[in-house]
Amino acid sequence: MTIAPADFEYVQKLVHERAAIVLEPGKEYLAESRLLAVARREGLGSLAELVARLRGERWNPLHRKVVEAMTTNETSFFRDAHPFDALRRRILPEVLERRAAERVLRIWSAASSSGQEAYSIAMLLREEAAALRGWQVGILGTDLSAEMVARARAGRFSQLEVNRGLPATFLARYFRRRGMEWEIDEAVRGMVEFREMNLADAWPVLPEMDVVFMRNVLIYFDLDTKRAVLARVRRVLRPGGYLFLGGAETTINLDDGFERVVLDQAPAYRPRAS
Repeated sequence: MTIAPADFEYVQKLVHERAAIVLEPGKEYLAESRLLAVARREGLGSLAELVARLRGERWNPLHRKVVEAMTTNETSFFRDAHPFDALRRRILPEVLERRAAERVLRIWSAASSSGQEAYSIAMLLREEAAALRGWQVGILGTDLSAEMVARARAGRFSQLEVNRGLPATFLARYFRRRGMEWEIDEAVRGMVEFREMNLADAWPVLPEMDVVFMRNVLIYFDLDTKRAVLARVRRVLRPGGYLFLGGAETTINLDDGFERVVLDQAPAYRPRAS
């Protein structure tokens, strides 16, 4: 089943207006594969019927399902490893020294999908419980998709998901088998707050962050949106805070307010001192 050019153009415009995601020509196959599942769940016989319904109605939950279906939710525990090594070996000791008076540590996993990144951070910090005793630790996970946020809050993962990047020792220590799934320990789940948030919309009031993980997100945005998002991140980061981006992403030529640093093979970005 193929999507008509005019229908693909409609989906491109919808996804860009609502999520600032650039769906480039040549991605018709992606729209077809993802939206066919939405059409079937809605009892519709074709992509043409789905788009016709979207065109004929104001913004409603069906439009949101389509936008969410076109977002990419690829994630895994401790994905790419280096940023987590840098957090534990370099950033955490630095924050423990710099914030010793107030004893507050806040980390944000933006575009957190089904929660593996945020829970990886939480498990890592649990491993440093002795050093963080008496500290207020807050981990925020946000995502555009209501479905992904609900999955993240539930803290349940398939065998395939726990096989991807999760050390066996952490599986034994922090997970319990629940039928065909693995459920993360309640204490770890309680360390993370998950919220719905569209990075391309106006942001809610956020606390100042010591570290922001915003990896493999900017690549889907147009130039103006990338710049706007980075400017907002810079305002959220505490002085001396760190931003981690994906391997194909950078602030260079987008926001001169950041400087690039390398921490144990992990590129990161810090707001420049004013």
